[in-house]
Amino acid sequence: MKRLLFMISAVAYTAFGYAQTMTLEQCRLAAVENNKQVEQSRVEQEKSSHTVRLYKTNFLPKFDIVAADLYSFGKSDVKIPGGHLPIYTYNDAAGQFVPNVTMNADGTYTLNQYADFPAQKMKFKMDNVFLGGVMFEQPIYMGGKVSVAYNMSKIGEKIAGLNIKKTESEVIVATDEAYTMVVRAKEMVKVAEAYKTMLDELYKNVESAFRHGMRTRNDVLKVQVKQNEVELSIQKANNAVRLAKMNLCYYIGKPLDADIDVDATELKGADNQGVVVDPLLIINRPEYEMLNQKMELAHEQVKLTRSDYLPNVALTGGYTYINGMKLDGKRLIDNGAASAMVTLKFPVFHFGEGSHKVRIAKAEERLASLEREDLNNKMTLELTQAANNLNEAIAEVKMTAKSLEQAEENVRMSRKQFDVGYETLTEHLEAQSLWQKAYADDVEARCNLFLMKSRYLKAAGLLQ
Repeated sequence: MKRLLFMISAVAYTAFGYAQTMTLEQCRLAAVENNKQVEQSRVEQEKSSHTVRLYKTNFLPKFDIVAADLYSFGKSDVKIPGGHLPIYTYNDAAGQFVPNVTMNADGTYTLNQYADFPAQKMKFKMDNVFLGGVMFEQPIYMGGKVSVAYNMSKIGEKIAGLNIKKTESEVIVATDEAYTMVVRAKEMVKVAEAYKTMLDELYKNVESAFRHGMRTRNDVLKVQVKQNEVELSIQKANNAVRLAKMNLCYYIGKPLDADIDVDATELKGADNQGVVVDPLLIINRPEYEMLNQKMELAHEQVKLTRSDYLPNVALTGGYTYINGMKLDGKRLIDNGAASAMVTLKFPVFHFGEGSHKVRIAKAEERLASLEREDLNNKMTLELTQAANNLNEAIAEVKMTAKSLEQAEENVRMSRKQFDVGYETLTEHLEAQSLWQKAYADDVEARCNLFLMKSRYLKAAGLLQ
């Protein structure tokens, strides 16, 4: 719903040619929607989801249709030599048919009765041979490889999802910085213009006093020098606004020359409450869970490596039909048959290959554990630094606000003293300059506070 409203408002502003005033939430949403790194992370998650589905299919049987057709011009002759075939007679004593032969002393025999068998010559031709069938394969036990690979794919999917959150938080912080740059630049224009208004009023008074002989020409020139300086400051501030808006357009996916504006009220209302460092907050960060998942992935890799050296049992089968080959012009094969086979593979001796691979995988698991420990410490340090920076920014805002209040009072008192001649022009210009610096410092402090808050929330895993 928020995205729809954002798109409708963007179209409306464009249609009527108005500068689109964007809130911080709208800028964050637009940046997340248009950032290429976030888009890449989403594609990686989609890829991981399909990988999970891919490995899930390994639990199911695989069916294939096999077909082949061979045509050969090769020919051959099959020769069967002729000879004498003995004639069998029935022997009552033996109760069976026996050949009518006489045994010789040397172990040979003489045929008493025989029939002539003529030599045969048959032609054999391959001609056209067709083979077709349906085959299936079902893994029964693969050493745990199928289930481990599936678990690893699910871990990869979780890591991809966490990477999206990590990338989005980084994009949000970068967008907050770009947004704050625009607010700061606009506020600096206000500071310069307020200072210019103050100097213009002073110039009128000094120039009038000069015409009446109450001020020197040098006093007029002093004010004019300050006016020239503030004119340059205004020009620089306006240039900074244009550049900051272009930078923000880059992050939110708009043309660099798009006419946009920002709402600065969110920065002015920044929370001024300090924070206490809690190291357990890092568990909210996607990086923390990503490290845990990588550790789990390394553990599963050990199982996957070990599965290569465990028994594998699979069931295969199918139905095959063969038609082809001719013998003396007649088709020799024309039938089909079903088959089933169970295969068992058990590694016996590979000269220690398996143990070395498993030890390598365990070393990788240990490295993942050390990386997790190291990065967790770094995240704790980052969180502590971010909390310190936030607390310092809060203190700085309070100090600059008080300094601005004192500078305003100082300018007011200096003006009164200057008007009655108790203070020189140089002193009054210095009071105004101090007020302008205090005003600029207050703007810087408030913008810095907002950025420190954003960075602290990211370090604590609380940035949404």
